[in-house]
Amino acid sequence: MGPTDYIGPHRPRSVPHDPLRDDDSHLAELPAQAEEPLRFTVAPEQGGWRLDRAIAAVVPSISRSQIQGWIEHGGARVNSLAARARDRVAPGDRVEVQVQQAPEATAFEPEPIPLSIVHEDEMIIVLDKPAGLVVHPGAGNWGGTLLNGLLAYCPALAAVPRAGIVHRLDAGTSGLMVVAKTAAVQLDLVRQLQQRSILREYWAIVTGVTPPAGTIEASLSRDPRNPLRFRVSRAANARAARTRYRRIAVSEPAAGQVGPALSWLACRLDTGRTHQIRVHLESIGHPLVGDPLYCRRRAATAGAALALQRQALHACRLSVESPARAGWMTWFRPPPADLLQLMREVGFAGDRPVEAFAPDRPE
Repeated sequence: MGPTDYIGPHRPRSVPHDPLRDDDSHLAELPAQAEEPLRFTVAPEQGGWRLDRAIAAVVPSISRSQIQGWIEHGGARVNSLAARARDRVAPGDRVEVQVQQAPEATAFEPEPIPLSIVHEDEMIIVLDKPAGLVVHPGAGNWGGTLLNGLLAYCPALAAVPRAGIVHRLDAGTSGLMVVAKTAAVQLDLVRQLQQRSILREYWAIVTGVTPPAGTIEASLSRDPRNPLRFRVSRAANARAARTRYRRIAVSEPAAGQVGPALSWLACRLDTGRTHQIRVHLESIGHPLVGDPLYCRRRAATAGAALALQRQALHACRLSVESPARAGWMTWFRPPPADLLQLMREVGFAGDRPVEAFAPDRPE
């Protein structure tokens, strides 16, 4: 672990206590600890009800589907006998069910996750996110995210919306991100994003030979045939998106090798839509190498291209107007080992900065 990597202290996860209203005092409250089962006696008017309905009547703050999950995974007992959600209960039955936390309840808990800190002052944190790290908790990724790691690294971020995260990178994209340490700084950085004054530059390795430079201005919406994908769209709900790119170099397949040529691009975002660079480059016929959603063919020009397990996209440069001092602050980080190996194999020198755009400020 390097000097800027950090593993925060472990904090035990607690179960949030959501007390019922005062006028619901005749109902049961959830136990204070997840290890304690919920216990109650079936009321006369609940005779003949399904077990899950009877439990829902006792703890109305919990959804029926969540209660069914408790019964299925944690087990429920009626009069000390195992029971199912659809079983009927009778007045006087003694019900015991093991309470389980919904994954959302622990989504914003600190977790000891290594973070590569590039810069830190009293206002901001700049970090180099590795590929594979999800930024925000969500369905399927309620823990182990960048947000969880930030809360462990800097507990004060618990008081800032989204733990100070201002913008995000796709899980498979590596590179630089800025995090605000106060809500006021977060608002300032969001303003800079809205005014397009934050410089975000990405390196992308794409299939085929692109034009030397270009601007892709095309609105995006979710693909109705695949909810994981986005697409260029003219639908009413599509969101405007603009990407500028400059070609840095081209690599043709070596003699005896099979596969397309590859282009090394520098891309700058004027908007920050989900999958924006990935969708825009695919829309002009040059998808990112290794992209699991948008590249339908595997580039076979080199072993590293075949081995790459994610899209060949890295946020290499970040420039913001410093909230702590007058003037601009700019950072550059070369791609991580997997992408750097691909670039080296095809003859791209990706370990040093390249000035593809001039001037080095938002245009």
